[in-house]
Amino acid sequence: MAEAPQLNSTFPCPAFFLLTGIPGLGSAQAWLTLAFEPMYLLALLGNGAMLAMVQVDSTMHQPMFLLLATLAATDLGLATSIAPGLLAVLWLGPRPVPYAVCLVQMFFVHALTAMESGILLAMACDRAVAVGRPLHYPILVTKARVGYTALALALKAVAIVVPFPLLVARFEHFRAKTIDHAYCAHMAVVELVVGNTQANKLYGLVLSLAVAGVDILGITGSYGLIAHAVLGLPTKEARAKVFGTCSSHICVLLAFYVPGLFSYLTHRFGRHTVPKSMHIILSNIYLLLPPALNPLIYGVRTRQIRDRLLETFIFRKSQL
Repeated sequence: MAEAPQLNSTFPCPAFFLLTGIPGLGSAQAWLTLAFEPMYLLALLGNGAMLAMVQVDSTMHQPMFLLLATLAATDLGLATSIAPGLLAVLWLGPRPVPYAVCLVQMFFVHALTAMESGILLAMACDRAVAVGRPLHYPILVTKARVGYTALALALKAVAIVVPFPLLVARFEHFRAKTIDHAYCAHMAVVELVVGNTQANKLYGLVLSLAVAGVDILGITGSYGLIAHAVLGLPTKEARAKVFGTCSSHICVLLAFYVPGLFSYLTHRFGRHTVPKSMHIILSNIYLLLPPALNPLIYGVRTRQIRDRLLETFIFRKSQL
């Protein structure tokens, strides 16, 4: 018969946790702000500019740009959910985070990550319809349907991520008040729990595999349809032009899923060979790099956005 957990060296539900940042680096972790701070500034400026352009330019009130605006809003939320606290820890050292705030941060980080993955799937489906059935695209893909899709993705993200903080909140004792991480990641908090955490670990694993697996499967199917349509085009120039319309999305997919996959694999299978500090650095890169890169990718590779930025820059320069 299993023994009950000993509580003499544990703490009741704490009023706050202490985030330590990146363990093992000491004062050297302040240098990491040279990487993370520019990422956050790029995310703020780039995604803010994207949202402003779509808002003020009526020619961009089209499904594709509305999906981009939804992605930009999600990226802003995702970067802001961790970057201010991360930079504060790196600069100033360990900082206290109220218990309730920690659970809220946990929810938003995971919900916005799931939301971003769903938006990338929606964008892949949008490109598949645009390439495969261009004549029916205005009928099949409308602004209203984009809005309903964004709402459905948001509701799905909330529904599947709400159990994370709820599963943690049911525990009344913790082994420590210190979280060896830069933000309140689900598993970083679960490691402090006293009690049976199998449900937490199993739900986290199943959710990660299900969300990423379903979305990647849908994206793969969409690009299979795109490839089939492209191969049916009569000329090389036509195939190159159609492929060019998808290149931005492909770059965004790589920026999101490659760091995420690398972070996941090192966390699951490199626990004893990869230093914990590297796990935490990778998890922060995974959350901050896509919001920083996405506006740059679309700004450089999408003609309408590039032209709009040039027009704005030239107009402002002429006013000086």
